[in-house]
Amino acid sequence: MHLLWQPREDEIELSFVRAQGAGGQAVNKVSSAVHLRFDVRASSLPAAIKERLLALNDQRLTNEGVIVIKAQEHRSQEQNRAEAIARLVALVQSVAHVPKARRATRPTWGSQQRRLQGKAQRAGIKAGRGRVGSGD
Repeated sequence: MHLLWQPREDEIELSFVRAQGAGGQAVNKVSSAVHLRFDVRASSLPAAIKERLLALNDQRLTNEGVIVIKAQEHRSQEQNRAEAIARLVALVQSVAHVPKARRATRPTWGSQQRRLQGKAQRAGIKAGRGRVGSGD
């Protein structure tokens, strides 16, 4: 699922809201604000990704499993809509990517020999240190 996932049109609910300025008055410049709602449980996402999304600790995710993304820049409705969908896709992509578990590899014969030689050298040095000042 590392391909670029796109939500289906029937899975997202977009509402265009008029943003409020100070004191609660409507601001015409930002009247194209978009609130996107995406229900994780009702979506067509694979079960593993749904589980990871629901386990995610993110303020955009409600207890009911609904992702709410708000885009309210000083842009057109279409640009804000595209921005909200892009943020949703980025969120799902970040959860969908699971790094591969690294498997421990066996040391090569050469690396084992180098390690043992280093050990022997250090042991010899330590043994020599103990004898230097003990006879007097």
